[in-house]
Amino acid sequence: MADEYNRTTEAEIAEGVLIILSLRHSGKGHFEDLFRTLPKVLDLTAEDLTQSESRPSEAVWQQRLRNITSHKNSDGNYIKEGFLIEIDGGLMITDDGRRRATPPKKT
Repeated sequence: MADEYNRTTEAEIAEGVLIILSLRHSGKGHFEDLFRTLPKVLDLTAEDLTQSESRPSEAVWQQRLRNITSHKNSDGNYIKEGFLIEIDGGLMITDDGRRRATPPKKT
C-alpha cells in the first residue's frame, strides 16, 4: 500500500528485499543487484520512479531501498527488527528474515 504521496513505503521495499534474498543460498544482495531485481517483484508507482531530490542519480524507490541501512536504528526498520543485516554495499537476510519471507505451509 503506497503512502500519502503514492510512493511504495520503505517497509514494502524491505519486504520485497526479503523475498529476493530468501531465494538465494547466500542470502546476500548488493544494492546495484537489488536495483535491477526489485522492480520484478514490486509494482512501483509513477511517483516511485521520479528522481530523488536528495540523491539526484537515483529514483525515489532506490533511495528508499538505501534508507533501509540509513534508518537501521529506527523502530520498525528491518535491520533493527533482525530481518536483515547490513553488509558492505548491500544487505543480507537473517534466519528470522527467511522465516518472515516464507509463507506458512498449508496443512
